Amino acid sequence: MRHSPVRVAMVAGEASGDLLAGLLLEGLVRRWPDLQSVGIGGPEMVRQGLSAWWPHHKLTVHGYSWDLVWRYPEIVGIRHRLLGRLLLDRPDVFIGIDAPDFNLSLEARLKAAGIPTVQFVCPSVWAWRAERLLTMRHSVDHVLCLFPFEPALLAQHGIEASYVGHPLAQVIPMIPDRLAARRQLGVGADAVVVALLPGSRASEINHLAHRFFQAAFQVAQREPSVEFVVPAVPSLYGAIEQVARSLDMADRLRILHGQSHAALAACDLCLVASGTATLEAALFKRPMVIAYRMSRWSWRLVQGKRLQPWVGLPNILSGESLVPELLQDEATPSALAGAVLAGLAMTPQRRSVLEQRFTDLHADLQRNTAELAADAIEKVLPT
Repeated sequence: MRHSPVRVAMVAGEASGDLLAGLLLEGLVRRWPDLQSVGIGGPEMVRQGLSAWWPHHKLTVHGYSWDLVWRYPEIVGIRHRLLGRLLLDRPDVFIGIDAPDFNLSLEARLKAAGIPTVQFVCPSVWAWRAERLLTMRHSVDHVLCLFPFEPALLAQHGIEASYVGHPLAQVIPMIPDRLAARRQLGVGADAVVVALLPGSRASEINHLAHRFFQAAFQVAQREPSVEFVVPAVPSLYGAIEQVARSLDMADRLRILHGQSHAALAACDLCLVASGTATLEAALFKRPMVIAYRMSRWSWRLVQGKRLQPWVGLPNILSGESLVPELLQDEATPSALAGAVLAGLAMTPQRRSVLEQRFTDLHADLQRNTAELAADAIEKVLPT
């Protein structure tokens, strides 16, 4: 029985990790009301009591890009200072939230120093970069897995892991209230709505926002009644608004301050950048078109490490091409517009089948994530 407050250190490196960590922290505080949390995070983690030594956007980069090259010294410097601080003022446990390039090497140093380490979100070693399995074995005491097939895979490589479900599957209702979301956004009940989600990182906006908005322009030419909503990460609102103005699309797009879940609940279809948002769209049971684009150098490197034919989580988890993916050179505005129009023209029968597949996926991922995660974390805490 512990009599002193549990003290955790955490690192999340982008908006999706901040969301997951905020949900995790909420559960940990229920388990240990006097929990103390420190580290690197965003507004969701801070809302749950994290003392943020650095904001999470300091770690956000876009794949293998010049952004990484230029920012590498800053990021390494943050990791060095964070390591020193944690070794001097040792937490009971370190929890890395995704961001494996940053967290795994940090976890290796902390574990070697006797600090228990937990990785929340198994790196996608089943999709690409399988060599990380060896790194994980030396870096982490336990992995909290979002997907049910992951613990068995990790066990084959001597890595302790627990399936805790995906916290978003608890937060997002099994039957979303579409009309309430439309009222929240001021959208008519009978309007045809397309949500545009070009990413949560500045570099993704640079690569994708122009293409998404040009595609929206082409869709509007064919279907003038379609309304477009763009949920924007607050820190990127200005950049997204600037892209819309540069394309003379500011009057056709409703750029929202956050509210991505309301946009997904309200829309008839979404055009979405590959990442966690694709899973959120599936949990909201919405048809989607997945797109992604990065620098040519990054694309060549990624292609050499891919183990799956898909990048979108709905397709990977179902093991088939449930929704279209347009990647790199295929992600032209014309192709994106064509895919969006095809999705809007989907037959009711096809839409019903897709919604049922997404419902089944939702049920598979729905667990009491916070409680299961707290159980696993408690087992690695020092007594």
